[in-house]
Amino acid sequence: MTSLTTATGPGGGGVSAVNEVVGVPGGVGQAARSARADAFDAWLRRIFPGRAGVALVAVGGLGRRECAPYGDLDLVLLHAGVPGIDELAASLWYPIWDAGLRLDHSVRTVAEALSVAQDDVKVALGLLDARHVAGDPALTDQLARTATDHWRRTAIRQLPGLREITTARWEAHGELAFLLEGDLKEAAGGLRDVGILRAIATAGVTDALRPAVHAAHRRLLDTRDALHQQVGRRVDRLVAQERDGVAALLGLRQPPLAVPNGAVADAAVPDAGPGSNGAGPGDAAPPAEGDALLRLVAGDARTVRHALDDAWRAADRIRSGRHRAAPGRPLRRPVARDVVEQDGELVLARTAIGARPDPSLSLRVAAAAATTRLPIARATCEWLAAYCPPLPAPWPPAARAALITLLGAGPGLVPAWETCDRYGLIDGWLPEWTRLRSLPQHNPVHRFTLDRHLVQTAYEASRHTRDVERPDLLLLGAFLHDIGKGLPGDHSTVGAPLAEAVAARIGLPPAEVALIGALVRLHLLLPDVATRRDLSDPKTIAGVAERVGDTTTLELLHALVRADAAATGPAAWSGWKGRLVAELVSRVRTTLDTGVVPAPPAPDPALVAGPLPVVHLAEDRVSVAAADRRGLLATVAGCLALHRLEVISADAATVDGRALVECRVQPRYGLAPDPIALSADLRRAVAGDVSVIQRLRGRALAARSRGAAPRVVWHREAATDAVLLELRAADAAGLLYRVACALDEAGAQVRAARISTLGGDVVDAFYLIGGWPPDEQRARVEAAVLAAV
Repeated sequence: MTSLTTATGPGGGGVSAVNEVVGVPGGVGQAARSARADAFDAWLRRIFPGRAGVALVAVGGLGRRECAPYGDLDLVLLHAGVPGIDELAASLWYPIWDAGLRLDHSVRTVAEALSVAQDDVKVALGLLDARHVAGDPALTDQLARTATDHWRRTAIRQLPGLREITTARWEAHGELAFLLEGDLKEAAGGLRDVGILRAIATAGVTDALRPAVHAAHRRLLDTRDALHQQVGRRVDRLVAQERDGVAALLGLRQPPLAVPNGAVADAAVPDAGPGSNGAGPGDAAPPAEGDALLRLVAGDARTVRHALDDAWRAADRIRSGRHRAAPGRPLRRPVARDVVEQDGELVLARTAIGARPDPSLSLRVAAAAATTRLPIARATCEWLAAYCPPLPAPWPPAARAALITLLGAGPGLVPAWETCDRYGLIDGWLPEWTRLRSLPQHNPVHRFTLDRHLVQTAYEASRHTRDVERPDLLLLGAFLHDIGKGLPGDHSTVGAPLAEAVAARIGLPPAEVALIGALVRLHLLLPDVATRRDLSDPKTIAGVAERVGDTTTLELLHALVRADAAATGPAAWSGWKGRLVAELVSRVRTTLDTGVVPAPPAPDPALVAGPLPVVHLAEDRVSVAAADRRGLLATVAGCLALHRLEVISADAATVDGRALVECRVQPRYGLAPDPIALSADLRRAVAGDVSVIQRLRGRALAARSRGAAPRVVWHREAATDAVLLELRAADAAGLLYRVACALDEAGAQVRAARISTLGGDVVDAFYLIGGWPPDEQRARVEAAVLAAV
């Protein structure tokens, strides 16, 4: 085993040769953890100043013999009221600190320890791990026996307080199963929750520590051991840059993935096209062992979290008295065909357990759980997993109806789905689920793993079922929209035939199967076009109308876009994006209904009359009119950047000799600028005030973007009267100003710009007036833009 060489003491920075002082081995696995516990025990016995009536007790990780390579020491110096205990404690603690170890310590009598435990549930849980290290074993035995007995007698009263503390911790640290950089100890489903399960099991509330939980616990401990060894210090957050190294220490590798054509891909590869809700390239990560680690951690965290939810319910039943057997049979209330409620859980009706169970039974139980928001009893889940036969292809109508009911159940969907997934029921419904389960999404806008994102999108889609003609197809399309992720190629294109295969298997007719495929293939169309293209250009509207084909598909896509964004995370949607998508949908619907593309909106009349310059400020819009000259867009964009406003879209036009620039904006840091100062700077800037122009240039030079090399893409047929230049680069303040200046200096005239921010990157589209430029001119313009970035 590898020996550790450093550790931090209470001073927060000391480095010492702990292996030389203590002889603590490294390594990963329970054998290594036990060896570390043995080494600490032996060393502590050597330095323990023995005295009658005193014992050294280990709690925490050392008490459980689960010592991490760079973990803390949690020690209690237990005494029977002997004199000079403070001096004795100092003689013990200082050698530990001198060795560079982090120490959590206390000095108490048995009565004092129990008194503190009575008032502090966290201390009560810690004493359940008490283990004798040195000194008087009778004292340790008295503390351990009394603390355990006290916990068993008072646990039911203390569990509500423990649950409040646990919920607050979850809110602070998030859910480990869905985090790309989760805390292995504190996040929901992490190591801290296993300790709570152990305490609930000790209280006799339920058999919380089942074999699956034990296995998940061991793997989470192994992962933390490997993380400590990889980083070389105590750390519990599994950060991205350490994942591959941790996976290698654990012997993990990313398994090959079967792709639709029967070939085998080594691992997930990035999507060629934009990601969900404009998440952009990089929605999937390059192949890496770290993905296998994330999936393993996610599965284990879900196992722990589900066991703890089940344990809380058992505690609630005991507290409410439902566990007491009433005279006669327990109350059973029918809630659906073959499903009844008993003791606050769903169980099977006696008539459902026959020689040949209905293949749709598990789906119908799940749908009942989701609609009633009642949990499925563990024994029922186990019976369904063992005895419910597989579904035929195509599915019977009852199974198909139950799936739609389940997906449309709203808040009850996610817990019901998670329960079924824990017992393997989902794999029986959808063989594709094995590939999707716990698949990481390497993009900061995503808050969930892929499988949870799909379920969450269906939940969000249930909010829009009254807005569409076919709510059943909306729910199914939402659930399948990202099914192609993790496979080579654009996930929308790859996912369409996979979604069609699922739709056909569950028994949809061919026309509806094709519509599901279209929803998956086009689910990014509306947000991409709305944020990256000029909606006043007839060619934009006609192109979307041609791809969508009919208003039924359009309204389904609109609802799907909103559901997808809500399921992705708060960074995936905003008021301005919603307005842009709604504007696009309105124009496309008019085109589909009438066959005529609506005319572009006329400019604000206030901009084409009155003395120049004209500056109008609204909540999210800035409009400027000035004497016609080149470079006005760049000047306005720079002035907005100077006042920390991000430009979302910009339109430039010339009307009767006036240059008009209209921009949609949002504050870069959430605080709106001073409108008086902004208006004054805009007026001076468009009038050519040298001082403002110099401030713009100084700010732009200071805010140069960094990151991967920028890229320019040309689109020849994307606009009616312009050529589209698309810039993909790292985001930075003043980027639009610099690029607009570069285009102006290169002789290109911009009539519109659309700015789409994707996390730390942007996709900026510039409509350049004129026909397709010659190769030499394109090269010159492209070089100027890249130099500006």
